[in-house]
Amino acid sequence: MSLTRSDVEKIAHLARLALREEDIPGYARTLTAILDMVAQMNAVDTRDVTPMAHPLDAVQRLRPDEVTETDQRERFQAIAPQVEAGLYLVPRVIE
Repeated sequence: MSLTRSDVEKIAHLARLALREEDIPGYARTLTAILDMVAQMNAVDTRDVTPMAHPLDAVQRLRPDEVTETDQRERFQAIAPQVEAGLYLVPRVIE
């Protein structure tokens, strides 16, 4: 797939980018190369490849699920500007 000058100008407009006239041919070549690489990757048969979350067979190290901080809700709400029924009250921003 080969991008034309008008394709690059339209992409730049949609992305709200300002391009100099002398840079457009370079962008066209670069974007064309990227799209060709994507097309080449899409052509690979991956039907027998199992999807995976990580390329290595790694396991996430997990820490124990235990409380590390004490409950300080009353202390924090005591210095809050407005609190009601254990909730912080904030000014309305959407009408």
